Amino acid sequence: MLVLIVDVVSKIIVVAKLAGRPPDRTLGGAVYLVLTRNSGAAFSFAAGATVVFSAIAAAIIVLIVRVSSRLGSRGWSVAFGLILGGAAGNLSDRLFRAPGPLRGAVVDWLSLFSSDGTGWAIFNLADAAIVGGGVLAVLLMFLGVEFTGGRSGRASSD
Repeated sequence: MLVLIVDVVSKIIVVAKLAGRPPDRTLGGAVYLVLTRNSGAAFSFAAGATVVFSAIAAAIIVLIVRVSSRLGSRGWSVAFGLILGGAAGNLSDRLFRAPGPLRGAVVDWLSLFSSDGTGWAIFNLADAAIVGGGVLAVLLMFLGVEFTGGRSGRASSD
């Protein structure tokens, strides 16, 4: 819930403060605050496929909610919580932002090293949470941490 709330609040502030303004250079040009709308996936891939990405996000949310009752690992709980909150944040944009339900564009507003996304893709806090949760999940798998909190024999025998 925390990821979802922070993401939604940040997007409300960004839309109110950055709409119609040029990019705001911060941290010596390492970060630019720039309002963009993305109807596709990362790097604006498949722009216009909002319905497909909405369905994928909804499926991920349902899957994580179903699995969550069996989690015994704090690490997996954090990883899935980050992914769940990020997916819900971007799905809420697709559902409730213009031009309409299942056609809304995701609000992106963080750009690294350039004001136009050429240094790095323009993203939002939901995207950062999804990536962070994914990295944590890969690390937990590599370390052999199971959903239940135990360790698989694979990692301990290396």
